[in-house]
Amino acid sequence: MDVVELIKRHEGYSQSVYRCTGNRQTIGFGRNLDDVGISRDEAEWLLKRDIERAIGSLRTEPYWLDLSEVRQAVLIDMVFNLGWAGFAKFQRLRMALGRQDYDAASNEMRASVWFKQVGTRSQRLCVMMQTGLWPRS
Repeated sequence: MDVVELIKRHEGYSQSVYRCTGNRQTIGFGRNLDDVGISRDEAEWLLKRDIERAIGSLRTEPYWLDLSEVRQAVLIDMVFNLGWAGFAKFQRLRMALGRQDYDAASNEMRASVWFKQVGTRSQRLCVMMQTGLWPRS
């Protein structure tokens, strides 16, 4: 046994945030989010893993390989934000992508509750979907 195994044994593992006996938000192997939080490097690592997970889900879509890098980025952003289950509900959007009808895809995004919830993010993504261009700012 080493110190890593000792701490793992004492702390246990939780993939979800919980309140420890000291009433602190905790995750993983006892990471105290209230007092320690996460570093910028840790946040970057988590972001990259979440993007990889989103891409893994999107690779199953028949239209995925036909999309430009910009339009792929739009979908990655949406899956990151909504989760796969939330994105999968955009059936008409996904059908429009299958037809390579990016105007219709953008309109489907605009017609959603999600569009109203996320403000300028959704507006920017709709323009990117429609034009296939990265935003200027």
